[in-house]
Amino acid sequence: MPSAPIALRDAEAALLDHREYIGRDLAARLVALEAEHLPELLSLAHRVRLAWMGPAVEVESIISAKTGGCPEDCVFCSQSARYHTDVVREPMLPAAQLVELARRTRALGGTEFCIVVAVRGPDERMIRAVIEATLAIRAEVDIEVAASLGILKAGQAERLAAAGVHRYNHNLEAGPRFFPRICTTHSFEDRVETCRRVTAAGMELCSGGIFGMGETWDDRLDLAFVLRDLGVHEIPCNFLNPRPGTPLDGAELLPPLEALRCVAVFRCVNPEAVLRYAGGREVVLRDLQAYGMLAGANGIIVGDYLTTLGRSAETDLAMLADLRMPIAVRPLTGTRGRTEAAIVAS
Repeated sequence: MPSAPIALRDAEAALLDHREYIGRDLAARLVALEAEHLPELLSLAHRVRLAWMGPAVEVESIISAKTGGCPEDCVFCSQSARYHTDVVREPMLPAAQLVELARRTRALGGTEFCIVVAVRGPDERMIRAVIEATLAIRAEVDIEVAASLGILKAGQAERLAAAGVHRYNHNLEAGPRFFPRICTTHSFEDRVETCRRVTAAGMELCSGGIFGMGETWDDRLDLAFVLRDLGVHEIPCNFLNPRPGTPLDGAELLPPLEALRCVAVFRCVNPEAVLRYAGGREVVLRDLQAYGMLAGANGIIVGDYLTTLGRSAETDLAMLADLRMPIAVRPLTGTRGRTEAAIVAS
Protein backbone atom coordinates (compact mmCIF):
# COMPACT_ATOMS: atom_id res chain seq x y z
CA MET A 1 0.00 0.00 0.00
CA PRO A 2 1.54 3.39 -0.94
CA SER A 3 2.65 5.65 1.89
CA ALA A 4 0.80 8.83 2.80
CA PRO A 5 1.78 12.02 0.96
CA ILE A 6 4.58 14.06 2.54
CA ALA A 7 2.15 16.87 3.42
CA LEU A 8 0.12 14.52 5.60
CA ARG A 9 3.24 13.11 7.26
CA ASP A 10 4.57 16.62 7.94
CA ALA A 11 1.24 17.75 9.41
CA GLU A 12 1.01 14.64 11.58
CA ALA A 13 4.51 15.18 12.90
CA ALA A 14 3.85 18.81 13.77
CA LEU A 15 0.36 18.45 15.23
CA LEU A 16 0.55 15.04 16.90
CA ASP A 17 4.23 14.24 17.54
CA HIS A 18 5.45 17.74 18.46
CA ARG A 19 2.11 19.38 19.34
CA GLU A 20 2.93 22.44 17.28
CA TYR A 21 0.87 24.65 15.00
CA ILE A 22 1.28 24.25 11.26
CA GLY A 23 2.22 27.16 9.01
CA ARG A 24 0.53 28.61 5.95
CA ASP A 25 2.67 26.67 3.46
CA LEU A 26 1.83 23.30 5.01
CA ALA A 27 -1.85 24.19 5.23
CA ALA A 28 -1.81 25.02 1.52
CA ARG A 29 -0.23 21.62 0.83
CA LEU A 30 -3.09 19.93 2.69
CA VAL A 31 -5.56 21.87 0.56
CA ALA A 32 -3.77 20.70 -2.58
CA LEU A 33 -3.95 16.98 -1.72
CA GLU A 34 -5.53 14.88 -4.44
CA ALA A 35 -9.09 13.70 -3.86
CA GLU A 36 -7.89 10.13 -3.34
CA HIS A 37 -6.12 11.27 -0.16
CA LEU A 38 -9.11 13.08 1.33
CA PRO A 39 -10.02 10.16 3.65
CA GLU A 40 -6.50 10.31 5.10
CA LEU A 41 -6.83 14.07 5.65
CA LEU A 42 -10.17 13.59 7.40
CA SER A 43 -8.63 10.89 9.59
CA LEU A 44 -5.73 13.15 10.52
CA ALA A 45 -8.10 16.00 11.42
CA HIS A 46 -10.12 13.66 13.65
CA ARG A 47 -6.99 12.46 15.44
CA VAL A 48 -5.87 16.07 15.91
CA ARG A 49 -9.26 16.91 17.42
CA LEU A 50 -9.00 13.98 19.88
CA ALA A 51 -5.40 14.76 20.83
CA TRP A 52 -5.86 18.50 21.36
CA MET A 53 -9.49 18.73 22.50
CA GLY A 54 -10.61 15.29 23.65
CA PRO A 55 -13.67 13.26 22.60
CA ALA A 56 -16.49 15.45 23.95
CA VAL A 57 -18.87 17.36 21.67
CA GLU A 58 -20.36 20.72 22.62
CA VAL A 59 -24.08 20.98 21.86
CA GLU A 60 -25.56 24.44 21.36
CA SER A 61 -28.89 25.98 20.38
CA ILE A 62 -29.24 29.48 18.94
CA ILE A 63 -32.30 31.70 18.95
CA SER A 64 -33.06 34.74 16.85
CA ALA A 65 -34.12 37.06 19.66
CA LYS A 66 -34.75 39.91 17.21
CA THR A 67 -35.35 39.02 13.58
CA GLY A 68 -35.01 41.04 10.38
CA GLY A 69 -34.57 44.73 9.65
CA CYS A 70 -30.78 44.78 9.79
CA PRO A 71 -29.37 47.87 8.00
CA GLU A 72 -26.18 46.13 6.79
CA ASP A 73 -25.76 44.78 3.25
CA CYS A 74 -24.16 41.35 3.83
CA VAL A 75 -24.96 39.58 0.56
CA PHE A 76 -25.69 36.19 2.13
CA CYS A 77 -28.16 37.42 4.74
CA SER A 78 -31.93 37.30 4.39
CA GLN A 79 -32.30 39.54 7.46
CA SER A 80 -30.93 42.59 5.66
CA ALA A 81 -33.53 45.31 5.20
CA ARG A 82 -31.94 46.06 1.82
CA TYR A 83 -33.22 42.84 0.20
CA HIS A 84 -36.71 41.58 -0.56
CA THR A 85 -36.84 38.27 1.29
CA ASP A 86 -39.50 36.27 3.09
CA VAL A 87 -38.10 37.12 6.53
CA VAL A 88 -40.66 38.92 8.67
CA ARG A 89 -39.31 41.66 10.93
CA GLU A 90 -40.00 40.86 14.57
CA PRO A 91 -39.20 42.71 17.82
CA MET A 92 -36.95 41.52 20.62
CA LEU A 93 -38.26 38.47 22.48
CA PRO A 94 -39.02 39.07 26.18
CA ALA A 95 -36.70 37.67 28.83
CA ALA A 96 -39.29 35.15 30.07
CA GLN A 97 -39.55 33.57 26.61
CA LEU A 98 -35.77 33.37 26.28
CA VAL A 99 -35.60 31.62 29.65
CA GLU A 100 -38.10 29.01 28.46
CA LEU A 101 -36.19 28.45 25.23
CA ALA A 102 -32.95 28.06 27.18
CA ARG A 103 -34.69 25.53 29.43
CA ARG A 104 -35.72 23.48 26.38
CA THR A 105 -32.15 23.54 25.09
CA ARG A 106 -30.84 22.25 28.41
CA ALA A 107 -33.45 19.48 28.48
CA LEU A 108 -32.07 18.23 25.15
CA GLY A 109 -28.56 18.07 26.58
CA GLY A 110 -27.37 21.45 25.30
CA THR A 111 -24.52 23.15 27.14
CA GLU A 112 -24.88 26.61 25.63
CA PHE A 113 -27.71 28.94 24.60
CA CYS A 114 -26.88 31.82 22.26
CA ILE A 115 -28.99 34.99 22.02
CA VAL A 116 -28.71 36.40 18.49
CA VAL A 117 -30.09 39.69 17.17
CA ALA A 118 -30.13 41.17 13.67
CA VAL A 119 -28.55 44.61 14.07
CA ARG A 120 -25.39 46.46 13.12
CA GLY A 121 -24.68 46.74 16.82
CA PRO A 122 -26.65 47.05 20.06
CA ASP A 123 -28.02 50.32 21.37
CA GLU A 124 -28.50 50.97 25.09
CA ARG A 125 -32.01 49.53 25.14
CA MET A 126 -30.86 46.28 23.56
CA ILE A 127 -27.83 45.92 25.83
CA ARG A 128 -30.12 46.23 28.84
CA ALA A 129 -32.58 43.69 27.41
CA VAL A 130 -29.83 41.15 26.77
CA ILE A 131 -28.35 41.68 30.22
CA GLU A 132 -31.81 41.18 31.77
CA ALA A 133 -32.33 37.95 29.81
CA THR A 134 -28.84 36.68 30.65
CA LEU A 135 -29.31 37.23 34.36
CA ALA A 136 -32.72 35.50 34.26
CA ILE A 137 -31.42 32.50 32.32
CA ARG A 138 -28.43 32.03 34.59
CA ALA A 139 -30.69 32.22 37.64
CA GLU A 140 -33.13 29.57 36.38
CA VAL A 141 -31.31 27.28 33.93
CA ASP A 142 -28.05 25.34 34.29
CA ILE A 143 -26.65 26.46 30.95
CA GLU A 144 -24.02 28.84 29.65
CA VAL A 145 -25.24 31.99 27.90
CA ALA A 146 -23.65 33.36 24.75
CA ALA A 147 -24.61 36.38 22.68
CA SER A 148 -24.27 37.68 19.14
CA LEU A 149 -25.26 41.33 18.87
CA GLY A 150 -23.10 42.67 16.07
CA ILE A 151 -20.42 45.34 16.33
CA LEU A 152 -19.69 46.40 19.91
CA LYS A 153 -18.80 49.89 21.08
CA ALA A 154 -16.34 50.68 23.85
CA GLY A 155 -17.55 49.44 27.22
CA GLN A 156 -20.33 47.17 25.93
CA ALA A 157 -18.29 43.97 26.02
CA GLU A 158 -17.38 44.58 29.65
CA ARG A 159 -21.04 45.01 30.61
CA LEU A 160 -22.04 41.79 28.88
CA ALA A 161 -19.21 39.89 30.55
CA ALA A 162 -20.18 41.26 33.97
CA ALA A 163 -23.76 40.01 33.41
CA GLY A 164 -22.53 36.48 32.77
CA VAL A 165 -22.27 36.23 28.98
CA HIS A 166 -19.36 33.81 28.77
CA ARG A 167 -18.92 33.75 25.00
CA TYR A 168 -19.59 36.28 22.25
CA ASN A 169 -20.13 35.36 18.61
CA HIS A 170 -18.99 37.73 15.90
CA ASN A 171 -18.24 35.91 12.66
CA LEU A 172 -15.64 37.40 10.36
CA GLU A 173 -17.48 35.49 7.59
CA ALA A 174 -14.57 35.61 5.13
CA GLY A 175 -10.91 36.53 4.85
CA PRO A 176 -9.85 40.19 4.59
CA ARG A 177 -9.31 40.19 0.81
CA PHE A 178 -12.69 38.64 0.03
CA PHE A 179 -14.71 40.48 2.68
CA PRO A 180 -15.40 43.66 0.60
CA ARG A 181 -17.23 41.43 -1.92
CA ILE A 182 -19.79 40.36 0.68
CA CYS A 183 -20.25 43.55 2.72
CA THR A 184 -19.68 47.28 2.10
CA THR A 185 -21.52 48.90 5.03
CA HIS A 186 -18.75 48.06 7.48
CA SER A 187 -15.19 46.83 7.15
CA PHE A 188 -13.33 43.66 8.00
CA GLU A 189 -11.34 45.66 10.53
CA ASP A 190 -14.60 46.75 12.21
CA ARG A 191 -15.32 43.09 12.86
CA VAL A 192 -11.80 42.36 14.02
CA GLU A 193 -11.97 45.27 16.48
CA THR A 194 -15.13 43.81 18.06
CA CYS A 195 -13.35 40.45 18.36
CA ARG A 196 -10.50 42.16 20.19
CA ARG A 197 -12.94 43.92 22.54
CA VAL A 198 -14.54 40.56 23.36
CA THR A 199 -11.29 38.92 24.43
CA ALA A 200 -10.11 42.05 26.27
CA ALA A 201 -13.31 41.92 28.35
CA GLY A 202 -12.60 38.33 29.34
CA MET A 203 -15.28 36.61 27.25
CA GLU A 204 -14.48 33.68 24.99
CA LEU A 205 -14.48 34.61 21.32
CA CYS A 206 -16.64 32.67 18.87
CA SER A 207 -15.89 33.65 15.28
CA GLY A 208 -16.00 31.77 12.02
CA GLY A 209 -17.22 32.06 8.48
CA ILE A 210 -19.30 30.81 5.59
CA PHE A 211 -17.87 28.50 2.96
CA GLY A 212 -19.18 28.57 -0.60
CA MET A 213 -19.75 32.29 -1.29
CA GLY A 214 -17.34 32.32 -4.23
CA GLU A 215 -14.15 32.59 -2.19
CA THR A 216 -10.91 30.81 -3.13
CA TRP A 217 -8.92 28.48 -0.94
CA ASP A 218 -6.43 31.31 -0.40
CA ASP A 219 -9.33 33.34 1.02
CA ARG A 220 -10.29 30.44 3.31
CA LEU A 221 -6.74 30.10 4.58
CA ASP A 222 -6.62 33.86 5.18
CA LEU A 223 -9.65 33.45 7.44
CA ALA A 224 -8.28 30.37 9.21
CA PHE A 225 -5.03 32.10 10.16
CA VAL A 226 -6.65 35.41 11.15
CA LEU A 227 -8.90 33.46 13.52
CA ARG A 228 -5.91 31.67 15.00
CA ASP A 229 -4.06 34.94 15.50
CA LEU A 230 -7.10 36.34 17.35
CA GLY A 231 -7.00 33.43 19.81
CA VAL A 232 -10.52 32.34 18.88
CA HIS A 233 -12.10 29.80 21.22
CA GLU A 234 -14.82 28.58 18.85
CA ILE A 235 -15.13 28.55 15.06
CA PRO A 236 -18.59 28.09 13.51
CA CYS A 237 -18.26 26.34 10.15
CA ASN A 238 -21.20 27.46 8.02
CA PHE A 239 -21.92 26.46 4.43
CA LEU A 240 -23.79 28.80 2.13
CA ASN A 241 -27.46 27.95 1.85
CA PRO A 242 -28.49 30.57 -0.77
CA ARG A 243 -31.46 32.56 0.46
CA PRO A 244 -34.15 33.75 -1.96
CA GLY A 245 -34.04 37.50 -2.51
CA THR A 246 -30.40 37.96 -1.53
CA PRO A 247 -27.61 38.71 -4.04
CA LEU A 248 -26.37 35.12 -3.62
CA ASP A 249 -29.75 33.64 -4.48
CA GLY A 250 -29.14 30.91 -7.05
CA ALA A 251 -25.48 30.32 -6.14
CA GLU A 252 -24.33 26.73 -6.55
CA LEU A 253 -23.96 24.68 -3.39
CA LEU A 254 -20.48 23.77 -2.26
CA PRO A 255 -19.63 20.17 -3.26
CA PRO A 256 -19.92 17.89 -0.20
CA LEU A 257 -16.33 16.63 -0.31
CA GLU A 258 -15.01 20.18 -0.55
CA ALA A 259 -17.10 21.09 2.49
CA LEU A 260 -15.49 18.21 4.41
CA ARG A 261 -12.04 19.39 3.33
CA CYS A 262 -12.91 22.83 4.74
CA VAL A 263 -13.69 21.30 8.13
CA ALA A 264 -10.53 19.18 8.14
CA VAL A 265 -8.17 21.98 7.10
CA PHE A 266 -9.66 24.41 9.64
CA ARG A 267 -9.12 21.77 12.34
CA CYS A 268 -5.49 21.33 11.36
CA VAL A 269 -4.89 25.11 11.37
CA ASN A 270 -6.83 25.65 14.61
CA PRO A 271 -6.22 22.49 16.67
CA GLU A 272 -7.37 23.90 20.02
CA ALA A 273 -10.58 25.64 19.00
CA VAL A 274 -14.08 24.24 19.24
CA LEU A 275 -15.04 23.63 15.61
CA ARG A 276 -18.79 24.17 15.50
CA TYR A 277 -20.69 22.32 12.75
CA ALA A 278 -23.30 24.90 11.83
CA GLY A 279 -25.63 26.34 9.20
CA GLY A 280 -26.08 24.87 5.76
CA ARG A 281 -24.68 21.42 6.53
CA GLU A 282 -28.08 19.81 5.97
CA VAL A 283 -28.36 21.00 2.34
CA VAL A 284 -24.65 20.85 1.44
CA LEU A 285 -23.63 17.54 3.03
CA ARG A 286 -26.97 15.75 3.09
CA ASP A 287 -26.29 12.07 3.90
CA LEU A 288 -22.62 12.82 4.60
CA GLN A 289 -23.26 14.94 7.70
CA ALA A 290 -21.80 12.38 10.08
CA TYR A 291 -18.47 12.60 8.23
CA GLY A 292 -18.03 16.19 9.40
CA MET A 293 -17.92 14.92 12.98
CA LEU A 294 -15.14 12.58 11.85
CA ALA A 295 -13.28 15.38 10.06
CA GLY A 296 -12.43 17.45 13.12
CA ALA A 297 -15.69 19.04 14.27
CA ASN A 298 -16.32 18.85 18.02
CA GLY A 299 -19.28 21.19 18.38
CA ILE A 300 -22.69 21.24 16.78
CA ILE A 301 -25.70 23.53 16.59
CA VAL A 302 -28.88 21.52 16.98
CA GLY A 303 -32.35 22.45 15.84
CA ASP A 304 -33.16 25.39 13.58
CA TYR A 305 -30.87 28.29 12.70
CA LEU A 306 -31.75 31.97 12.59
CA THR A 307 -33.89 31.98 9.43
CA THR A 308 -33.40 28.47 8.05
CA LEU A 309 -34.49 25.03 9.22
CA GLY A 310 -32.03 22.51 10.57
CA ARG A 311 -32.45 18.87 11.49
CA SER A 312 -34.25 18.03 14.68
CA ALA A 313 -32.13 18.02 17.81
CA GLU A 314 -33.12 14.41 18.39
CA THR A 315 -31.71 13.39 15.00
CA ASP A 316 -28.37 15.10 15.65
CA LEU A 317 -28.11 13.64 19.16
CA ALA A 318 -28.84 10.19 17.73
CA MET A 319 -26.01 10.78 15.22
CA LEU A 320 -23.60 11.56 18.05
CA ALA A 321 -24.74 8.46 19.92
CA ASP A 322 -24.21 6.31 16.82
CA LEU A 323 -20.69 7.77 16.52
CA ARG A 324 -20.14 7.07 20.24
CA MET A 325 -19.23 10.69 20.81
CA PRO A 326 -19.86 11.92 24.39
CA ILE A 327 -21.63 15.21 24.99
CA ALA A 328 -19.82 17.86 27.03
CA VAL A 329 -21.40 18.62 30.40
CA ARG A 330 -20.32 22.23 29.98
CA PRO A 331 -18.63 24.12 27.12
CA LEU A 332 -15.33 22.63 26.11
CA THR A 333 -11.96 24.21 26.73
CA GLY A 334 -8.80 24.02 24.73
CA THR A 335 -5.22 24.05 25.93
CA ARG A 336 -4.47 27.76 26.36
CA GLY A 337 -4.26 27.45 30.14
CA ARG A 338 -7.85 26.27 30.54
CA THR A 339 -9.12 23.26 32.46
CA GLU A 340 -10.62 20.25 30.69
CA ALA A 341 -14.38 19.85 30.63
CA ALA A 342 -16.06 16.92 32.31
CA ILE A 343 -17.96 14.63 29.95
CA VAL A 344 -20.73 12.10 30.17
CA ALA A 345 -21.47 9.23 27.82
CA SER A 346 -24.35 9.93 25.48
